[in-house]
Amino acid sequence: MINKLFLGMASLLAIAPTAADAQGKRQPKQKPDEPQKERTNVLFIVCDDLNCDLGAWDDPVVKTPNLDRLRQNAVRFNNAYCQFPLSGPTRASFLTGYSPERTGVMDLQANFRTRLPNAVTLPQLFKNNGYFVARVGKVYHANVPGDIGQDSKHEDNPSWMEKWNPIGKDKTMEDKTVIVTPQLVRGKRIGGSICYQMIDCADDELTDGIGANIMCKLIRDHRSEPFFLAMGFYRPHCPYVATKKYFDMYPWQEMTLPEVPAGDIENKPLAALTTTKANYGIAADELKKAKAAYYAGISYFDAQIGKLLDQLEESGVADNTIIVFVGDNGYNLGQHGQWQKQLLFEHSARIPLMISVPGMTKGKLSYDHPVEQLDIYPTLANLCGMKNTPQDLDGHDITPLLKDQTLPGEGAAFTQQYRTPKSMKSLVSEPTMGYSIRTDRYRLVEWNEGVAGGELYDYQTDPNEYVNLYGNKKYKKIQAQLSERLRKYYADMKEKAKNDVK
Repeated sequence: MINKLFLGMASLLAIAPTAADAQGKRQPKQKPDEPQKERTNVLFIVCDDLNCDLGAWDDPVVKTPNLDRLRQNAVRFNNAYCQFPLSGPTRASFLTGYSPERTGVMDLQANFRTRLPNAVTLPQLFKNNGYFVARVGKVYHANVPGDIGQDSKHEDNPSWMEKWNPIGKDKTMEDKTVIVTPQLVRGKRIGGSICYQMIDCADDELTDGIGANIMCKLIRDHRSEPFFLAMGFYRPHCPYVATKKYFDMYPWQEMTLPEVPAGDIENKPLAALTTTKANYGIAADELKKAKAAYYAGISYFDAQIGKLLDQLEESGVADNTIIVFVGDNGYNLGQHGQWQKQLLFEHSARIPLMISVPGMTKGKLSYDHPVEQLDIYPTLANLCGMKNTPQDLDGHDITPLLKDQTLPGEGAAFTQQYRTPKSMKSLVSEPTMGYSIRTDRYRLVEWNEGVAGGELYDYQTDPNEYVNLYGNKKYKKIQAQLSERLRKYYADMKEKAKNDVK
């Protein structure tokens, strides 16, 4: 396996020839200048802490011209959900195809190989089927910015033939970050705070720009063989970093903040929150600056995606490459006075998901019923004709939905979130699990099966989740129906988890 640290643009010309991992059997290459056409490639793009505030998802503020371009021949899933709104658990889940109950990953410490040592991950499946498989940047969990430029302890070596760890000025100039969370001060770990950084430099001097350039070279170098290439952007994860021109696109004075009506926070269980003080008590102007910086980071990585789309076309493989674009989890920007993730509200559980399949997804297509990140693995395996695909995956093959957006699908998505007194001392007094089911109209959340409280939202009448209907007599029947379905799903997952370790 080749593991590479990429420090700057000059080194791009000196990248070593491709080497195959001993575990990965490779298909013979065609002539170097001849793009292969026999097997379908995959470009898998994952972004960190990205919600659906995107122009490509009809947001009127955030500019994403390259995602708009991708959408011209893709299915946009308008209601896609992660299994766990935290980087470590969600990535372990969609890359293995198993729910967090089965991977055993509920925090940023556990590794899925502990529980499932023989799991065949999504990229590993493609490697086993003769594809060239590589990743650039953050695909499995890595701390940001701490792990930029190196493998994290969560790296999964069996998944890859090559690994690239770009590092740019957003890491080397980390001490210039502006921190706006009162509880944290300069010098302490900033990954969990609200902070941002504008750097007056070229796009290619930041980590994600360097990473996109590496990915472009991988596409060029491996266009004559089937490939599965995973591009993991580190942004817009906090600290929100971009170059000056993207900050200039979002004057902070023009930013608006979500309304938090009187009683909004109070009608939620404590376990549902990460802070009981709206927006941590930070002044509105500082919040607007942070939000503008988050949006600048989105437009920055969107420009890097443009490089990848251009390279696919220039290399002659655009018509033979499936593109998956996904966020690892959603992100609150002040909804209910909450910021970031680890929340089961819509803005943090819902994620952007778009899939483009040459010859199948023609035009700007949309699918409105709930789907899950778990559905990605079986779908790609089917679309590319993978042999020896695991038969016990927890997701569903949504290829039919790519062909016909009028189909009902499975009708629900499931998301969970774990709390401990250590991580949320002021909110829970014992380990607390929140389980959530999201249907077309409703979301039900039960914290410790309702003992620590519950939530029920009717998105038809209350799209902003202001009114918690849990326990409301008028919704007694629907609450009972959702609860039965929710508990059965997780009981099934727990039973599978028991069988996994026998």
